[in-house]
Parts: sequence; structure tokens; C-alpha cells
Amino acid sequence: MTKIIEKIVETKSCQKCQISFDITDRDLEFYDKVSPVFTGEKMVIPIPTLCPECRQQRRMAWRNERYLYKRKCDATWKTIISVYSPDKLYKVYNQDFWWGGNWDAVEYWIDYNSNAWFFEQLEKIIKKVPRLALSNSNKLNSDFCNHTTSMKDCYFVFWSAASEQCLYSNRIEKSDHVVDSSFVNNSSFIYECFDVKESYNMYFSQKSYNCSDSFYLFDCHNCQNCFWSVNLINKQYYIFNKQYSKEKYFDEINKLRHSYTYSEFKDRIKLNAIIKYSTIENSEEVVWDSIYNSKAIAYSFWIYDSENIKYSQDLYNNSINSYDCYSWYWPIEKCYECHSFGVGWYKNLFVSDCYPAREVLYSDNCYSCSHLFGCAWLQNKQYCILNKQYTQQEYEELVPKIIEKMKQNWEWWEFLPSHISPFGYNESVVSEYFPLEKEDAIAAWLNWSDYETPFPKVERIIPTNKLPENIWDVPDDILNWAIECEITKKPFKIIPQELEFYRKHNISIPKRHPDQRHLDRVALRNPGKLFERGCDSCNKTMQTSYASEWPEKVYCEECYNKEIY
Repeated sequence: MTKIIEKIVETKSCQKCQISFDITDRDLEFYDKVSPVFTGEKMVIPIPTLCPECRQQRRMAWRNERYLYKRKCDATWKTIISVYSPDKLYKVYNQDFWWGGNWDAVEYWIDYNSNAWFFEQLEKIIKKVPRLALSNSNKLNSDFCNHTTSMKDCYFVFWSAASEQCLYSNRIEKSDHVVDSSFVNNSSFIYECFDVKESYNMYFSQKSYNCSDSFYLFDCHNCQNCFWSVNLINKQYYIFNKQYSKEKYFDEINKLRHSYTYSEFKDRIKLNAIIKYSTIENSEEVVWDSIYNSKAIAYSFWIYDSENIKYSQDLYNNSINSYDCYSWYWPIEKCYECHSFGVGWYKNLFVSDCYPAREVLYSDNCYSCSHLFGCAWLQNKQYCILNKQYTQQEYEELVPKIIEKMKQNWEWWEFLPSHISPFGYNESVVSEYFPLEKEDAIAAWLNWSDYETPFPKVERIIPTNKLPENIWDVPDDILNWAIECEITKKPFKIIPQELEFYRKHNISIPKRHPDQRHLDRVALRNPGKLFERGCDSCNKTMQTSYASEWPEKVYCEECYNKEIY
């Protein structure tokens, strides 16, 4: 790993958490580069007041991926599935009516008031305009999904694309028959896996690629018919990292397969593995983790084919020259403090969920738009302020005046405030990365949702210790029961396609609620922090997402390659 050369020009204290963070010459160059220009005058973006982590926390508070509710569509009055619980006082339209109905979000415009706080006016717009129930495109029989495209026969799948017959999963792409898994790409018949690519018939495995017909693998590549093994390359018929004959392997597997649990594997497997300090492939001048085919990436992770990115995550496909962005799949350029975007993103600032978009500022959920300031839920518009249509000249004359007033109120250059987010802190993605108790969230001026979805009537609720371990002993009647989660005691149901998958692959009924299973997978990701620690082989100092006090064996790249290859 070669680190980007940057010169520290200032060290600031975060206004929220008081942690110190550095401002470099590269940062100042970026802020100047993306500062918007109106009628020839550059509206300079000053350095941030919050540290990178608090900035990320604020952006994530605007994104609800996986909490779904039943409520009425405010246009058709039919029951729909939505990310907005029925106690929220927004107008919410189903997808067909929102995109194709005879209505226009400019009808909800307000005049800019120079005597009022800008964010108060933006909040009025956000509360007035009808909202889209879910964010899906080109779906077929996948109503209980969100932030997806081209999904077929899927249920409770989020932030995924081009996949079929997947259940209770997120970050799935070009895959099929994936259940209770995350970060799966180009794979089939996957269960309880995390970070698996180009694989087939894989169970209870992590960070393994091009593998098949295997159970309990960690950091294995090009392996077939292996069980509970780590750091294998081009192997088959291994159990506990020991070679077996083909016949002996299958004899042992029949005995062992149901003798271990995934919880045991997750707790023990990393202690047996040699872990590379970071996953960085075909990249240069990068710092952090999970970076592929990229250049000049700092303090970012899950970055693919991108350049000059900082303080960001989940950027793909030739994203360039952007800071503090969070989303996936589509390329962006010259964007700052944004989350969730699509193709055609260019020079957007402080924006949530707009795509495609060009030179959009302080806006929420606008589609195929450009040159907006403080707008919400517009389609195919340009030169609008607070959803009001202006001429280009009027727009470029008024926006600088608004920005000057925002500077006086300390509103300019900061992302949309968390307290005007339409979601509770506990509903949004931020709660997965930065969990808070209700009292702490409210004390920090953050929203909280107390709404609880009514549980459907069932014949009975059974504790997990009453579940048969053998799937063939589970009766069809389980579809009419609820199971009590062994961790949260929250009841959950089994759906028909789920039961069919378990029976086909001889898998026991899960003992944890789908929400808890998701959180278990979230816990497999290292925190978005860098630590200094010594290589456990050569003692070379390195930067890694594994803290020095953690028990894993972490090697630098040279020692890892020498040991594994």
C-alpha cells in the first residue's frame, strides 16, 4: 500500500464529538474545485465543522433501506408497502401513481423567505410533497424489497440488483437463490454467507471467491468440497484444513455437517486464520479496506474502479473526484456530502437520493433534474428553488443571495440536518453503524420511531428450543406459526419459499429473527476506522481496520502472500 502524500494545513475539533481531525492541502484543493459558481462568482465551500465519522453519521440518518410498513396510498387509498410507517404524516404514493399519476411536485412550491432559516423552509417542502413509497425499478413479484433494480421473485431483499429468488439479504448482485446473506455477487444457492463472489452451493462462509459445494469457509479461493477451513487456494476435499480422499471426505461430511453451528464458526474461525491487513487489489495510493482497481483513495472502503475519493464508501464504476459520499453502483464526479445516487451524477452538493442529477444542491429525492436548490421529489426539472420554477437568470441571481444568508446562519456547507430526516434514527442505516439508545438519540436532536408493526395472527408462537433440529421433522403447519427469536424474543414467521429452500438444502429452521440475522451479518464488517498495529509475522507497522488488541493474526501483504501462496 502506497499512501497519498498530503500536507496537513490545519487540525480542527469536531463540533459534535470534539475529536480532532486534519485538513490537508488536498482537501482544500477539492473544496475549491467543487465550489459552485453563479453569474461568475464562486461560492466557496469552507472546511467542514464535523469530523468524517460524524459527517457520515448525519448522511446515513437519511436512508431507510429495510424497515417496511403497510399503510394506505394517499392517491388510491389502497394498502401498499412503504418505508414510511403509517403514523408519519407524509403523503405517500405507490410507485405506479407516483411516476405516472397526473400530478407535479412543483405544485407544492413555496417562496423563499429571506427572514427565515433556510432549513426550516426546506423542511416545509419535504413535509408537503407526496413521497414515493419504495425505491425499486423493473421488479417482478418483489414487492417487499427496497433500493433494488431488476429483481424477480425476491422477498425482503435490499440494496440489490439483477437477481432472482433471493430472501432476507442485502447487497446482492447478479445472483439467484441467495438466502440470509450480504455482499454476494455472481453466485447461486448461497446461504448465510458474507462477501462471496463467483460461487455455487455455498453455506456459512465469509470472504471466499470462486468456491463451490462447501461449508464454513473463510478467505478461500477456487476451492470445491471443503469444510470448516481457512486460507485455502485451489483445494478440494479438505476438512479443518486437512486433506481427505474423495470417499473419506463425504463419509466425514455426513457425520459433521450438523454437528456445528454458524455461531460457533463466526466466533472461532478468524482465530484460526491468517488475515491480510487489508483487501486492496490492483490499486495504488490507497488507504483503508476493500478497494479494487482504484487510485488515490483515502479513508474509504468498498470502492471499485474509482479515483481521487476520500471519506466515502460503496462507490463504483469510474467515480472520480468526490468526498463524503455514500451509495453504490453508479459513477459520480465532483460530488460532496451526498448519499444514494444514480447514473449521471455531476457536481452535486449536500444531496440525498437524487438521480440522475447535475449541479443539484440541498435537495431530497429528485429525479432527472439539474440546477436545483432546496427541492424535494421533483421530476425532469431545472432551475427550481424550494420547488418553485424560475428562469435560468432568476435562479442564478437568487441562489447566491440565499447562500449569503445561509452563511450568516451557519447553514451553508453542511449536509441536510438529521432532525428533518423523514426517518427515525432507529429506522435508518446509521443505527447499524452507530447504534444509540432512544434517550441518547433524542438528546442529540435526532428523530426516533416508536411505531411497531402489528404482528399477524398465528396459531401459536413457539420458542426455538421446541423447533426440531432436522428439517424433515418440521411440519407444514410451521407456516401458520410464529417462532420466538432466541436473542430478542421477537416473533417471526417462515414463508413458503423459505421453507422450500431449507428442505431442498437440508438446512435447519433459523432461530433468530430476520432483523437479528441481518445485524449478525453487519457485525462481520470491521468498523470504518484505521488502527496502527504490527504485522504478527514481521512486526512491521501497518494501518489496518483490525485493532492491535484484537486477537486475530493479521499479516502485512508480503507476509500474507508468503504464507498463503
